[in-house]
Amino acid sequence: MKFAVIGGTGLIGSQVVKNLNAAGHEAVPHSQSTGVDVISGQGLNEAVAGADALVNLTNSPTFDEASLTFFQTSMDNLLAAGQKGGIRHFVILSIVGVDQVPELDYYRAKALQEDILTAGPVPYSIVRATQFMEFMDAVLSWTADGDTVRLPATPIQPIAAKDVAEAVAEVAAGAPLNGIHNIAGPEIFPLDELGRITLSRKGDNRTVVTDPAAGMFAAVKGDVLTDMGAHLAPTHYTDWLS
Repeated sequence: MKFAVIGGTGLIGSQVVKNLNAAGHEAVPHSQSTGVDVISGQGLNEAVAGADALVNLTNSPTFDEASLTFFQTSMDNLLAAGQKGGIRHFVILSIVGVDQVPELDYYRAKALQEDILTAGPVPYSIVRATQFMEFMDAVLSWTADGDTVRLPATPIQPIAAKDVAEAVAEVAAGAPLNGIHNIAGPEIFPLDELGRITLSRKGDNRTVVTDPAAGMFAAVKGDVLTDMGAHLAPTHYTDWLS
């Protein structure tokens, strides 16, 4: 099969391209650096021409209300190009529990992206993943102040980016699900405890203070960002840290 991987040079996209090519397919990475712009539409028709499947791994440059416009415009453009090019499978990467946190602009934007895809004319698959292990440093930086990091005890089920990429490639190479495939890491941690483990393993002496109002994940109610019924990836967080 031939795949057009939009956002194919990023953290997940580059690994998806590698995995698909290793499996004997032809996966071509596209991004702004290759002259493809999902907002203006520049290069999209050429990118998807001749491809069997389109994998969209682009992401909004911001997490605020502007992310809604990003996903609306990019999905409209990608669906139009995909339909014109005869794409038979459209795959996106989303977030476990994304439709359960309307208080967060970015989660509403990702839910909108899913809705646009499911209402569109192209057979599709949605891969929903839990929080990436690779994002933990960024999460710690959001609420760091001197020797203290404030984090809520929100349940998190971290997954390694390489496991996400493997799942996306596998789904993309299969028949369209016209539905959702959930993937998650093998363990659930309270976010504050995950912060303590991360700092300890890195020899960082800062203290994690449990604060239910701190950071983006404070808006999350209950365990909606976890799913032990999902396909569980093999990489454990402490092994990944090592």
